[in-house]
Amino acid sequence: MTEQERILKIAQILKNEHPSPKTELTHKNEYELTVAVMLSAQTTDKKVNQITLELFKKYKSWEDLANAELTQLQGDIHGVNFHLGKADRLIKAGKFLMSEYGGKLPRNLDELILIPGVARKSANVILQELWDVAEGIVVDTHVTRVSQRLGITKNTDAVKIEKDLMAIVPKEYWRNFSGAVVLHGRYVCIARKPKCEECVLNKVCPSAFKF
Repeated sequence: MTEQERILKIAQILKNEHPSPKTELTHKNEYELTVAVMLSAQTTDKKVNQITLELFKKYKSWEDLANAELTQLQGDIHGVNFHLGKADRLIKAGKFLMSEYGGKLPRNLDELILIPGVARKSANVILQELWDVAEGIVVDTHVTRVSQRLGITKNTDAVKIEKDLMAIVPKEYWRNFSGAVVLHGRYVCIARKPKCEECVLNKVCPSAFKF
């Protein structure tokens, strides 16, 4: 089996295992998903969902965030990591989207990453979850770990990892691969002791049963 055939096999297995992967961030609309994604950096989805349960009752739109008082918002999202900086970026994002886009999200990566607090990973998540658009591959801590263990990349930088993945994973699988690997890393290929015995990829993974 060539390396390209192995990667294709991995992508196919993951798609079979997770045919329609979705984020575990709770949201009802584009605004809520984007805010949740912005809050999720270095914070678990579970914690973000706990915070946004009350947050979205108070701040229901980008306009509400644009008019928010900084110290109050910092208190409202206390519990997520780096909440002080995130509160500042949420307010700036609200003001930016109100002034530049009338409170509506742009639908391409180049414009999304102009929003304060939205980097490439976040933009990829937003595009894929809201509109099933894959302009890249989401690279978070789970994707980093799983990709390294699968021998797809040796890089540790997210941008370089994404380039490695985009170069070898067929584009038709990008959307599925992003979400499926996140879930696979969260529940099977976990950090300390991966569950290799129950992993659907253990026959094509060079790291299987080595932990």
